[in-house]
Formats: sequence, structure tokens, C-alpha cells
Amino acid sequence: MSPGSFVFLGSLLGTLGLGDPGPLEDVVIDRYYIPKICLREVQMGDFIRYHYNGTFKDGKKFDSSYDRGATVAGVVGVGRLITGMDRGLQGMCVNERRHLIVPPHLGYGSIGVAGLIPPDATLYFDVIMLDIWNKNDKLQITTLSKPERCNRTVENSDFVRYHYNGTLLDGTPFDSSKQSTYDTYVGTGWLIKGMDQGLLGMCAGEKRSIIIPPFLAYGEKGYGTVIPPQASLVFSVLLVDFHNPKDSVFLEHLEVPASCRRRAAPGDFVRYHYNGTFMDGTLFDSSYSRNHTYDTYIGKGYIIPGMDQGLQGVCIGERRRVVVPPHLAYGENGTGDKIPGSAVLVFDVHIIDFHNPADPVEIETTHRPEGCNVTTRNRDFIRYHYNCSLLDGTKLFSSHDYEKPQEVTLGANKVIEGLNTGLLDMCVGERRVLIVPPHLGHGESGARGVPGSAVLRFEVELLSMEEGVPEGYLFVWHGDPPANLYEEMDLNKDGEIPADEFSTFIKTQVAEGKGRLMPGSDPEKVIADMFKNQDRNQDGKITAEELKLKTDEDQEKIHEEL
Repeated sequence: MSPGSFVFLGSLLGTLGLGDPGPLEDVVIDRYYIPKICLREVQMGDFIRYHYNGTFKDGKKFDSSYDRGATVAGVVGVGRLITGMDRGLQGMCVNERRHLIVPPHLGYGSIGVAGLIPPDATLYFDVIMLDIWNKNDKLQITTLSKPERCNRTVENSDFVRYHYNGTLLDGTPFDSSKQSTYDTYVGTGWLIKGMDQGLLGMCAGEKRSIIIPPFLAYGEKGYGTVIPPQASLVFSVLLVDFHNPKDSVFLEHLEVPASCRRRAAPGDFVRYHYNGTFMDGTLFDSSYSRNHTYDTYIGKGYIIPGMDQGLQGVCIGERRRVVVPPHLAYGENGTGDKIPGSAVLVFDVHIIDFHNPADPVEIETTHRPEGCNVTTRNRDFIRYHYNCSLLDGTKLFSSHDYEKPQEVTLGANKVIEGLNTGLLDMCVGERRVLIVPPHLGHGESGARGVPGSAVLRFEVELLSMEEGVPEGYLFVWHGDPPANLYEEMDLNKDGEIPADEFSTFIKTQVAEGKGRLMPGSDPEKVIADMFKNQDRNQDGKITAEELKLKTDEDQEKIHEEL
């Protein structure tokens, strides 16, 4: 039988005025344990929960809440407890322990309780206070930590993911989210009222302590065996993230280049670096850790819908934050072991480059000499300087790092297609900037030092050019060849043309401006190849029957070649 159960007897004794007051005039209180922190003391009218042992002077136990396995709950100062207990509990803190000596006239007086407490008994109570609340109490919210950046706070109908530890007011734990977040809607009746209110206004990453009075928690019924009736609850909450089912992608432009001539559109192929975090800042993925960009088409469904939307309109070199709600990411199920269900994802992206498969070479002439009448064509042999970089400025190659300029025959498949195109129709002394998309560069696989699918930027300057010869030709005449070509080539008129005689003749034609050799190669080797082509039986000399013009062989009348 608890002191709180003797309401009728206590009120009856007070009415009749019976009982010897005994040697003690008032309750003797021994506060033998006082917690260092006492946020609140019991006052008249407060609702309290406590445990106690009740004994007589000789130590014999007459009652104990511990033995019943349930705390005592009641209101202080309204006559529901014996007077001595009413007085002895006032001023107590949660977790405070007291020894109370209650004289008979403040206990059960000269009547006692039949079979349990004799008349004129002095009562000894050992009490620990577990909970204090009042019907006028409100939710108590303490912000423990809050991120510096907070662009948005929780509102009703938002879906939240949070970690929590739940304790009673005396610190007894009753529940914890442990490793998995607790995921639910706010303000829709899925939570106890106090938690519904306590989560409002929180930022992702914020930590709060929320003290909930029983009438905003589980009230008179409690919850199972872990939360007793009329228990105040204390939640330590860390909000991981939140969103609203109506949310779209949120974009934050962190850095946009001053010059942005083009923005990414659906169908473009984008190369970008990113860090992927949750709203509380926890990193779940990063392209930087792999030292490789993430490369993909946008607007074609190859990536999560939120990123498909969030990357449209980016500039090369832009840094952008893309916040993706779960219904535009991995939904309620999440993916793998890194992204949980209903997670909001935050991507900080840096756009390295983008292109479209239909892009041509972009050519910007930065300097063109006056009086430019002769320009480069395929098969011309040219010398030029160049600097090659990625669009983010990363230097790849430069001809200035070598002793001499780059040399190439245009149209001979010696350089990437986009660079060859960009070098056509140039004057000597002209300077250009070329933007070469990967399908006209090194493609998806890249090359040594060049990432796959990279857009390349070339700064080129044409230093010199030599007119070329058509493909398959080693020598062309500038005019008509001699009518009696064999006789003129047979310098000693012996009816045959050996290699030295052939070489002397060709060199003379070049020196007199009557023809030209294929540029960019060793003249001696070119002439040797020409001789080998005409010496059809490979006997070391050319006969009149063996000598043929290229036009005779190819039925072409534009150029003639031996």
C-alpha cells in the first residue's frame, strides 16, 4: 500500500483531529543526494512520479513501490497524499534522494491502517524523485548545435530522417534509433504531439534536446513496459535530412564564370567532378577520390532524374550545388549500402567540359596578317606552334616544350581530325583558338595524357607552309611535262636511265621551278621511291617502255607525276 493510496484515511484523520502528534512536530527531511543540475523543483500542484521504500523505526518494511514494480504518480499539495509526504516531497529535484521521517500526526495518526500500520506509528520513507510536470507546462526545446548554413527548416507535412536517444526525465533510456534513422512525416499524426511540435523549425544537421510533458506524449496509459503512465520524455535528436514530397530540385550557383557563351542542354555529354553528401554533410561518394570525372549524357535518363535536371544549363567551369529530394533520386529504398531510403542527396559539382555529338570544330581567329592570299589546303606541309589544354585550363601539351615547331602534312591522317580542320585555310602568321570536341579528337578512350571524351582547346600559330602534292603523288609538274620526256631524261643518250641519271634530272626540274617534290620528306628518299616505281622489273634502270606518267596510270589530267 502506497502513501498515495491512503487518501480517504488521511482526509478522515484531518477531519476528526485525532492522533497524538508525537515527539516530532514536523517532517524531518534528509537530502542525502542532490544532483549537480536541478532544472526544476517540486511545487504545490505539480504532478510527480517517484519510487519509495516505507519502513518503521526498527527497519521493518511496510510498503514499497519497488516491490510492486511500478512508480507512484500523483499531484503534490492537493490532499491526495498523507500530509507528511506532501510536505516532504516539495522542493525535490529529479533524481534527488531523500530520507523522510513522518510523525504520526502527519501520517496515519492514532488510528493507523488495520493490519499494516499500527496507531501512532512514525514512518520512515526513502524516496527518489523521477519526474515532475505541470498541466501548464509547454514543450522545452534546447538547441545543442546548429550548422552555420541553414537555408530551410522543417515544416508541417515534411518528411524527416533523424537519429534520436529517448530517455525518461530521470535519464532512464527507453529507446534509440541506433544505426538506422527514424523516418516519418511531421504534422500528420504519425508522431506523438510533442515530437511533431519539437521537430518544427529544425535545420538539417541540427541537434536538439526536446523535453515532452506526458500530455503531449503517451499520457495516462504510457507505452508498453518501457514508458510508464504520466511520464515526461526527453529526446536528444539529430536531424539528418528532410524534404517535402512536392519538392523539386534545388540549385545553388556557387561560382559561374564571367564569360559563359554556351549552357548545357539535353543531349549534351558532360564531364564533371562532384562530391556527394547527405544534408548533414556526411560524404557518401566523390569523383575526386577516384581521380576521374563522371562522364554522361544529360536529359536522356542515364542518371537519376534530379541530376538530369540539375545539370541542365550549366556553364563550363561552373560550380553548382544540386540538392535532390529522394523521389528524384533513389526513393524509399535507397541503393547499395551507402545511400539509405528516402535520403536527400547534395551534389557539389564542378563542370569540366561538355559537348554535343553534332558539334563541329569551333574556330576563332585571334590574328590574321594583312594581304593574306595563300592559305593552307590538305596535302600541304606546314610548320606550326601550338598549346593544347583542357577547357578547365589544365595544360596537356605544347610545341614550345620542344626544340622545333610541329611539322605535318595536312590531310594525311597524321593529326586528329579536329586539329587538321582547324589548320586549314590559314595564312602564314595567322593565330587561332580551336575547340575540338572528342568525336573529332581522341574519342571516348582518350590518349596518353588526354582523358576520355575530353574537349580540347588548341592555340595555334602557322609559321610556314609548303604547297603539297595530291594524295598518291611524289612529284608534280608546274606546267606540261616535256614532249619527249624519256629522251630528255636520258642524259647520256645510251637508251637507258639508271638511278643517278634519274635523280639528276628530277633535281634539275625542281631547281628550275618546273615541278615540286612531296614536301615534308627527305628528297633523296622521295626520288628513290619514284625511281623504284618506274623501274618496274627492278633491274636498276628505266626503259622507254617502263616510263609512264601518273595520268597514264590513273586517267587523271589534273596533275602529272613520274
